Amino acid sequence: MKVFRTVAEARGYRASVPSLALVPTMGAFHEGHLALMRVARESSPHVAVSLFVNPLQFGPSEDFTSYPRQEERDLSLAEEAGVEAVFVPSGDEIVGEGETEVRVLSVSQGYEGDVRPIHFTGVATIVLKLFSILAPTHAVFGLKDLQQCAVVRRLVKDLFLPIELVFLETVREPSGLAMSSRNAYLSDQDRERASTLVETLRWAAAEARREGAWTSQTYKEALMKIEAAGLVPDYIDAVDPWTMRPVQRVSDSTRLVAAARLGAVRLLDNIPVRNSA
Repeated sequence: MKVFRTVAEARGYRASVPSLALVPTMGAFHEGHLALMRVARESSPHVAVSLFVNPLQFGPSEDFTSYPRQEERDLSLAEEAGVEAVFVPSGDEIVGEGETEVRVLSVSQGYEGDVRPIHFTGVATIVLKLFSILAPTHAVFGLKDLQQCAVVRRLVKDLFLPIELVFLETVREPSGLAMSSRNAYLSDQDRERASTLVETLRWAAAEARREGAWTSQTYKEALMKIEAAGLVPDYIDAVDPWTMRPVQRVSDSTRLVAAARLGAVRLLDNIPVRNSA
């Protein structure tokens, strides 16, 4: 497996292969990341992973300095997953002086965009740089970060980028908790409490299917369930997954999104209303 640390090296590699499936990551790999890598191998025989903790997507009170970093382990896991190349750029090179920002407007608004106002500008800026450097034919993302997926999809569409996007359903722990690098911050007891979020989403999805709609009563009861477990909810809602606009009548494409805090950890999750039993 090749490891590249400069833009010039990464571009030289890309020039040597006819197609490329890219998995953008911030490292601290878990089974969810490895699933993305395996799916990427179905899209192209040449798979690259980017490994970069993006400072532009962290707010001033967020966990950039303490975010899990385990490069040696990540490189070993990527190689075991059949990855051909890993791009590990320096912040000085890929961020540079920070004079250029990429903003994707409507889908960045609401939900995570309200809670983390600079987040999606930071995501879009670095993702576009990665796409420019590596020119992937395919890029693979996990749907756990649903609004991020909507932002990337809109970015690719509006800028006419010749990239096929692949989105993979969330990989979960046995309890149902969505796998996340930040789960490393949770104690065993916290993990049990954290699983309340997906349990509540599944309950709410069943209610929405029964009613054919996302109702204020379901919303209120869902908040109560989350709070009863000791979590502090940021939001729970039914949305169109590609516009990130709230919906009342549910359809086959509707997803429920939720975020809550457990101590210093923010839990993020979403599920489809249909086929979520």
